[in-house]
Amino acid sequence: MSHDPLDALRSEGDVNLSPRRKAWSAAHVGPKAAELLARDSRVFLHQSLSTPCLNALADARGASIADTEGRRLLDFHGNNVHQVGFAHPRVVQAIKDQLDELSFCTRRYTCEPAIALAERLAEAAPGDLDRVLFAPGGTSAIGMALKLARIATGRFKFVSMWDSFHGASLDAISVGGEAVFRKGIGPLLPGCEHVPPPEPLRCPFKCGTACNLGCADYVEYVLEKEGDVAAVIGETVRCTPFIPPPDYWKRIRAACDKHGALLILDEIPIGLGRTGKLFACEHYGVVPDMLVLGKGLGGGIFPIAALLAREGLNVATHTALGHYTHEKNPVACAAGLATLDVIRDEGLVAHAAELGRVALDILRGMAARHPLIGDIRGLGLLMGIELVRRDAAGRPVPATDAAEQVMYAALDRGLNFKVTMGNILTLTPALTLARAELEHALHILDTCIGEVESGTSPY
Repeated sequence: MSHDPLDALRSEGDVNLSPRRKAWSAAHVGPKAAELLARDSRVFLHQSLSTPCLNALADARGASIADTEGRRLLDFHGNNVHQVGFAHPRVVQAIKDQLDELSFCTRRYTCEPAIALAERLAEAAPGDLDRVLFAPGGTSAIGMALKLARIATGRFKFVSMWDSFHGASLDAISVGGEAVFRKGIGPLLPGCEHVPPPEPLRCPFKCGTACNLGCADYVEYVLEKEGDVAAVIGETVRCTPFIPPPDYWKRIRAACDKHGALLILDEIPIGLGRTGKLFACEHYGVVPDMLVLGKGLGGGIFPIAALLAREGLNVATHTALGHYTHEKNPVACAAGLATLDVIRDEGLVAHAAELGRVALDILRGMAARHPLIGDIRGLGLLMGIELVRRDAAGRPVPATDAAEQVMYAALDRGLNFKVTMGNILTLTPALTLARAELEHALHILDTCIGEVESGTSPY
């Protein structure tokens, strides 16, 4: 079966089989890491985006990581799990304390940490999202949401966005829209319809800068024509990031209500304060029927995800939506409770909003100096720099080669981030980041982009 190598350039991850990867590794991977990478390659099934691994880590703490050679890097990647930073002492202590008290909750029983975390999430969530289910990871929580939507509506179809990502399981990639996960895997879940995402720079409706939300109108068109869609599922803000126009989700919410579909918002990577609000949907003034959280909920240590749903969706008593072995794991829930405590007590939501404003000011200044920067975007500490070159007609073309050069040069200087969709430098630091650390990271990017433009980049 043939695969298009460009699929990886249109996905969540960055290229890991390029000559630049080999050049970087030759200069930076020491004997200990090389031995670990060789063992990794021998024992794990190989897969796109993570084989071969870049390097081996020895430490992850606060806003940074360190490799086996002792080199420390600010981590503006973090797999979006480090809202409270890595190894936060309060999360670590909560896990240790819970291990001594109750390490596991077997099926058919409940426990105080699980109930307390569900109560906290229901209390914090917008609107009437006051029913909760836990799962071991975000993909599983998405699966539960899809099942609940079918049960609640009696319908089986879903509308989702091209280029979206909701997880890597078969049901999640069916509603997801990235080729690197979908191609050659079918048949996928039936009834999954895809629509263009709200991306102004790639708008197929040719709205231009005066956006008239043609993409939202098209979602309503599909809902009307299909007539039996169970739910629209989307990422409130795509973590690349692509930030929808202010009225987008209000239009989608109204269309769902009009045509009897539910609205599921996926905030697995961006919830819990990253955007400068505890929940990203608060920026848009909408309450979905279901909201999915994950990644950072376990404090960057323990895997746990949550499905939040309206009271009226408590209709699946006759079946099992998840029934996962670790659904009410007390240690995971203790980590979640400590994470929420840290976010509240350290004012991380407001801190993310303020640092995000600082970052956007700096990024706008960079964009004015660098022709390579085609677009900058940010919401809180979810930021992106899109690199483009111009073709003979002056049209912007994704600068995938330049993005890769910048990434490896930045790694040299102590900054870790990922490249998404081939040409977007995606920046998602810990919410505990200090302003000086933010300014240092953006200075590294400024320098690296300048080197690529001048032809002096080491890569």
